[in-house]
Amino acid sequence: MAVKRILLGVTGGIAAYKSAELVRLLKKSGHEVRVVMTRGAEAFVTPLTFQALSGEPVRTSLLDPEAESGMGHIELAKWADQIVIAPASADFIARLAQGMADDLLTTLCCATEAPIAVAPAMNQAMWSNGRTQRNIALLESDPQICLWGPDQGAQACGDTGPGRMLEPAALHDLVDGNAQGALSGRRVIITAGPTREPIDPVRYISNHSSGKMGYALAAAARAAGAEVILVSGPVSISQPAGVEVRGVMTAQDMLQEAGRAVDEGCDLFIATAAVADYRPDSCAGDKIKKSDESMNLSLVRNPDTLATIAAREDAPFTVGFAAETRDVEHYALDKLTRKKLNMIVANDVSAPGLGFNSDDNAVTVLWSQGRQSIGPAPKAVLAQRLIALIAEQLTDNAGPTGAF
Repeated sequence: MAVKRILLGVTGGIAAYKSAELVRLLKKSGHEVRVVMTRGAEAFVTPLTFQALSGEPVRTSLLDPEAESGMGHIELAKWADQIVIAPASADFIARLAQGMADDLLTTLCCATEAPIAVAPAMNQAMWSNGRTQRNIALLESDPQICLWGPDQGAQACGDTGPGRMLEPAALHDLVDGNAQGALSGRRVIITAGPTREPIDPVRYISNHSSGKMGYALAAAARAAGAEVILVSGPVSISQPAGVEVRGVMTAQDMLQEAGRAVDEGCDLFIATAAVADYRPDSCAGDKIKKSDESMNLSLVRNPDTLATIAAREDAPFTVGFAAETRDVEHYALDKLTRKKLNMIVANDVSAPGLGFNSDDNAVTVLWSQGRQSIGPAPKAVLAQRLIALIAEQLTDNAGPTGAF
């Protein structure tokens, strides 16, 4: 495992006490850790605590006379391989989203070229507030920044809901996932998002897929050392850092672009896209006017991108997704065998708060020699664990595909 230089930013919130455990876990894994605290963080945990755990001086001041040339923010910005803000308060998120540089932590975030991971932690009402969510949307659109969490559950104030900081062990796993290089030297192609099948110039058939799971997997695979091509339907998500995104619209576009990417070389193909099974047999040249009380559409079946890639003579290690509303494992096993896949990831999209358009998910992974359940967890955490499991099976796989 590669050792990384981790800069941990701690902001004001009761979850700051958990960050001490995160420092301990990161140091135990061999990473170098330096801590920057905001003034609010000092109200909850003393700098001495983090200094004792990290073995390094804790920085709190923007212009530190003891830092190199008195410019601590530039020194730290160049030193860090990865910045982790945990906990990230609503106030800090607002300042980061607006590009402010009014203390040491926000200033070095502006000055660094390292990836920045933000682990939100706040009351559920603050998290759900429209202004906070607008700031979150700005961070999500920034390719340098990724969100880790938040989690849901009981909060220190007595409320229950989204806003809890991810547990230190989960944050540690995400940092380690960025360091372990389990897919180093591999070329990975991932499909994500929905497809849109046009009815006329202004209408189309589609589904509720947001693309979040596929994009999270692309980021996790890239962090694990892979070269990643993301073949994506139309989504409202920022491009993951270091990932090549090839945009498509229809199922036929998806098959064509995925096939082209595999032709260029592929070790691992992960199909998370929710491809429309059917399309209109013809697309009207002009907008269809509302005239009759009813309208009939004639649909024809779309090509199956996943099955087509898995059936190739030079098929890569192929992982499918099965989004079901009932008999989830039954249908997933059928799809695994019928399409001759190496692995399949099954999830119940009818479960409240999970799956389509959600930040969280829970899945069951099935393959010829076993099964493993993962989650519920934020999709970023889930993606890291899935990539680790897939990488393990990719390395060990030697048997026929789809055999149970």
